[in-house]
Amino acid sequence: MIDRPTTRDELEHRIRNSSIEGSPEEMRAAFRSLFAPRPEIRTHLLGGVPCARFGEGPPLLWLHGGGLVLGGPDTHARAAGYVARTTGHQIVLPDYPLAPEAPWPAQRDACQAVLDALDGPVPVVGDSVGGQLALILALRRPGAVTSLALISPNSDRSGQSTTRDRDTDLMNDGAGDTAFARTAMGDLDPTDPEVSPLLADLSGLPPTLILAAGAEMLLDDSLLLARALALRDVAVTLRIWPGLFHLWPLWPDILPEARSALDAVAVHITMGSPSSRAPV
Repeated sequence: MIDRPTTRDELEHRIRNSSIEGSPEEMRAAFRSLFAPRPEIRTHLLGGVPCARFGEGPPLLWLHGGGLVLGGPDTHARAAGYVARTTGHQIVLPDYPLAPEAPWPAQRDACQAVLDALDGPVPVVGDSVGGQLALILALRRPGAVTSLALISPNSDRSGQSTTRDRDTDLMNDGAGDTAFARTAMGDLDPTDPEVSPLLADLSGLPPTLILAAGAEMLLDDSLLLARALALRDVAVTLRIWPGLFHLWPLWPDILPEARSALDAVAVHITMGSPSSRAPV
């Protein structure tokens, strides 16, 4: 295996040859291998939850993806570090408990504890199921979130999304996404607004940026969510990167499209930051 991919072709080769299957620990190891070599990460307790911090400045909460089963600060370090450098924010990235060892709602409650412990209100970023968590927190804590930046968020498990069966996504597939949801959430009702935030009352949410890849299986989750937010009079921006795969912004050191996506996140965060607004 290539020590560290430097091009999109090399990265895609690594992804295709990394089978994420087996026990939870085996799947986590395979997922982490996609980011090897990984930086050393130190965590500190915040709200009783281990959290990594990247950069300095006012806090920004980033909720990582991985289906509530995979991922952590080490898999998201490069993306978080990039956003910290471009925004001047300190990125707080919780190492929240994972399923099946910690079933739902342990993940939600841990992330909410971190949000409550921050000197807020704060911007929140979430990728994949982290986008679902970000939406849930913004709905549960009105006024605590200044802006949302959602990267390929899981927003609909109720059956409205029509792209979950596509086979064009290098990083994700419908069967795997469903298996992770069942591992974490069991047989929860797919129409529960926390399982499918698309079905929640989204009115009153802060300005929201949604990024998605044109080839990913969660594309419709983003398209439907953008429409639902607009119908609820929420300021929403949707951007699609053609031909890219799920979670592509996690490799800003390799993909120019990842840097472009994270630059869009940085602009959205900065524009929503009280320190960047003109005095009244």
